[in-house]
Amino acid sequence: MIEYWNPQIERMPVDELKKVQEQKLCQLVKYVYEHSPFYKKRFDDAGVKPEDIQTLDDVTKLPFTFKKDLRDTYPTGMFCVPNNKLVRFHVSSGTTGKPTVVGYTDNDIKAWSTSLARALTSIGVGRDDVMQIGYGYGLFTGGLGMHYGAEEAGCTVLPTSSGNTERQIELMQDLGSTVIACTPSYLLFMIEAARDAGISF
Repeated sequence: MIEYWNPQIERMPVDELKKVQEQKLCQLVKYVYEHSPFYKKRFDDAGVKPEDIQTLDDVTKLPFTFKKDLRDTYPTGMFCVPNNKLVRFHVSSGTTGKPTVVGYTDNDIKAWSTSLARALTSIGVGRDDVMQIGYGYGLFTGGLGMHYGAEEAGCTVLPTSSGNTERQIELMQDLGSTVIACTPSYLLFMIEAARDAGISF
């Protein structure tokens, strides 16, 4: 049994799960209404108050958030906390327009790590694994996000980042990587590079 796996959470009966989801939805709506000027205005314009949201079915009453909203409020206009409460920023590439900025509190990082650890352990990844992380480390969320989640799941992390393919393949062999996290296109590229070097996995 993988240590991180919690049957009480992962196999929660549907009725109990629905109650948890409804409780969290109500908390979230109340929180953003009280802490985000953007969402308070968006809710008010739609005629929705936090107390109007009581069940999962009430989600249809909530106004939409669009990608354009993230750009129009650049950089931090949608945040619910001041910058001095944040521990990290991540920023999109901005290839289709103004980049979008996401700010993370310490609690956000913990929740993100826990979510990824649950996902990893649900597919059998854990303490006996060496996870090679071939996502970029930087403004893109993939590398650091997977890194923290893999560590929480108990993996030994090999933070190779992206690129330097020959070195990636060498370390994969020498350190016994059992799991790799990267984009599908980069994995295919590594497979071709390995074949060209006469290496078979």
